[in-house]
Amino acid sequence: MTRSYGATATSPGERFTDSQFLVLMNRVLALIVAGLSCILCKQPRHGAPMYRYSFASLSNVLSSWCQYEALKFVSFPTQVLAKASKVIPVMLMGKLVSRRSYEHWEYLTATLISIGVSMFLLSSGPEPRSSPATTLSGLVLLAGYIAFDSFTSNWQDALFAYKMSSVQMMFGVNFFSCLFTVGSLLEQGALLEGTRFMGRHSEFAAHALLLSICSACGQLFIFYTIGQFGAAVFTIIMTLRQAFAILLSCLLYGHTVTVVGGLGVAVVFAALLLRVYARGRLKQRGKKAVPVESPVQKV
Repeated sequence: MTRSYGATATSPGERFTDSQFLVLMNRVLALIVAGLSCILCKQPRHGAPMYRYSFASLSNVLSSWCQYEALKFVSFPTQVLAKASKVIPVMLMGKLVSRRSYEHWEYLTATLISIGVSMFLLSSGPEPRSSPATTLSGLVLLAGYIAFDSFTSNWQDALFAYKMSSVQMMFGVNFFSCLFTVGSLLEQGALLEGTRFMGRHSEFAAHALLLSICSACGQLFIFYTIGQFGAAVFTIIMTLRQAFAILLSCLLYGHTVTVVGGLGVAVVFAALLLRVYARGRLKQRGKKAVPVESPVQKV
């Protein structure tokens, strides 16, 4: 979306500006990949009602809309704090959606991870030149983004109670996402224009296809992670990804990490070690609590 296609010596070319059309391409390819996987690979018997997938699809669409709209009305530090602090809302939403319970140390480590990532991103992250001032409408949109995004992963986590595979989940969610996105594009009259742009520029079609392939592969890992480890762990991984991406950039390009940023990284690693230690102690207690059957004496 930032490059020109069809540029010549006499013409500057044109740019593609409809991000929703790219989202549709991502969903369509993910739907095809999931459908082929369901056909070619043996899957468990599907027992979830199809309409239940629509809730996760709709909340995903709404969270994306709130996120992009909120960027116009909130400052850069507010954006960073909201994205880094999503772990706690996801855990609270899990209590409402799937009645999942969390230990006190899980809330503690989630809070420490949010604080550490916020410290690192605010001190080491590249702040854009023009950052809008935070307004009340921006905070409302940001709250909507966090709420809808927290609901999406937790609802998907709850759907795995039907003993489905990750590709079955991927097929159901993307099926309804395609319907919602096509409906929105038709209402705006942008579906035909996006198709015409693709027909005019074969290079754009190749780039969009590559983007869709990466998105589909990413979804395979996303749904597998949610199915195996839950929504809270998935959100922690996505939160840490932002910090690791900037840390890797600092190492590759020689950018300096501030003292506050280094302290934030230390807080994150301390929280992760505490999480591993607490889980290990919990497993040891579980093993000790298992009663040992006494041998039966024969008379």
